[in-house]
Amino acid sequence: MALSRTDLCNQLSNSFDIIIIGGGATGLGAAVEAATRGYRTLLVEKYDFAKGTSSRSTKLVHGGVRYLQQGNIKLVMEALRERGILKQNAPHLVKNQSFIVPNYKWWEGPYYGLGLKVYDWMSGQLGLGESEWLSTEEVQYYTPTLDPEGLKGGVLYHDGQFDDSRLAINLAQTAIESGAVVLNYAEVTGLIKHQEKVIGVKLRDTILYSDYEVQAKVVINAAGVFSDSIQQMDDAAHETTIAPSQGIHIVLDKAFLPGDTAIMIPHTDDGRVLFAVPWHQKVIIGTTDTPVSTIETEPKPLEEEVKFVLNHAARYLTQDPTYSDIKSMFAGLRPLVKASAKNTAALSRDHSVTISPTGLVSIIGGKWTTYRKMGEDVINIAAIQAGLPYAESVTHNLLIHGADPVDDFNSDDYYYGSDRPALQDLVFKYPQLQKKIHPDLPYTEAMVVWAAREEYAHTVEDVLSRRTRALLLDAKASIEASPTVAKILAKELKKPQNWIDEQIVSYTILAKQYLPL
Repeated sequence: MALSRTDLCNQLSNSFDIIIIGGGATGLGAAVEAATRGYRTLLVEKYDFAKGTSSRSTKLVHGGVRYLQQGNIKLVMEALRERGILKQNAPHLVKNQSFIVPNYKWWEGPYYGLGLKVYDWMSGQLGLGESEWLSTEEVQYYTPTLDPEGLKGGVLYHDGQFDDSRLAINLAQTAIESGAVVLNYAEVTGLIKHQEKVIGVKLRDTILYSDYEVQAKVVINAAGVFSDSIQQMDDAAHETTIAPSQGIHIVLDKAFLPGDTAIMIPHTDDGRVLFAVPWHQKVIIGTTDTPVSTIETEPKPLEEEVKFVLNHAARYLTQDPTYSDIKSMFAGLRPLVKASAKNTAALSRDHSVTISPTGLVSIIGGKWTTYRKMGEDVINIAAIQAGLPYAESVTHNLLIHGADPVDDFNSDDYYYGSDRPALQDLVFKYPQLQKKIHPDLPYTEAMVVWAAREEYAHTVEDVLSRRTRALLLDAKASIEASPTVAKILAKELKKPQNWIDEQIVSYTILAKQYLPL
């Protein structure tokens, strides 16, 4: 049984060794790292876990083929190593995904084939499988909807695929089970200072409507694209360090790419790699790279970005997708570290850690695949900054909550891992909960109850966007399912009818942004 929010909030009267601001990949990785070393740890997130960038990825755990093209060997080596560690530690979420790079020019086979052989070699013992050259007939067997005109074979290689927000939830659970206090919907309203040093944070709990002042030996800013705003709380004159870049994805029916093999398009009009990847019985296609000047909580796909993805998909697929085929589309902002590069596609995904004169530790940059290494690096630095006793990292071999080998990644509940028996027991005890929340979605009412009781879901959006992935898989169906979800949540959370009505309205407004006009 998960600790209740009240149980967690009751611990806020204590002081902590480390406070972490931000409940995305970076912050959650740092919380697991700190708690498993025995440090008293608090993580707070203004919204929900992985509300921002960390739930809007291409769903890949990968070294980054394009970083290999750019010559960033260090990042690729680190990411490939972390890919292997993550597959080992979260086998219920991370799977081996085969990709085909189609070749339409005579030189592409040897060029990409040799590059991917280097990728294999760099993976070492943590590799997921060897790449191989394929004939035209073999490529058509694996990807029958790939445009056959001018096709001259292809290269098959292996990378990792995962469910990003599910991993975020499991990391939050892992941190709590390791002794951390982890809270979503806990907004940092200010930093506490003593003798010009940061010694804690002012918090507002937007669920229970309480305010707290919590002290710690060190505060870590892991707020992703919002990290500049935390640094400006510390120093109003702080210059921005984030150059945000927007990436969008569109989601189509699986008929556009049947089978289990993904496609990687190595070069697009803007120089980025484009992926078409099977995911939860749908196909995700993306991503773009568009510099943006404003950082929004809910970024929206731009019309030119959607056209870009549709146009490139049409070049490579036998059936040209149109706006009416889009089941959902979503945008995420990358927290790229500012550099002298002229475009964001060339900016580094490396992470950096800084310490302000007041002792605020900030970590920026990075990507999901390297979240564990980022957590290790920032906790190493924060522990020294705080004068904490030395403790070795144990996360290399730490099983993440839910870790359990999966036989069938096509089953509707595979990502619950070791929680599946308890979820099935819930249905056995209350058979009515096996009913689906919508005919076109694979989610049951039991999953909504589970999200509220065990996974710290507080809103309809939490359930439909991040505990399940309904919003990303079929936004229209998720809107239609929202009244059912709201009623179940209201019963679990003891909310009145007006809360149900407000939740349905707010979720509908949000979800419509995921549909084409």
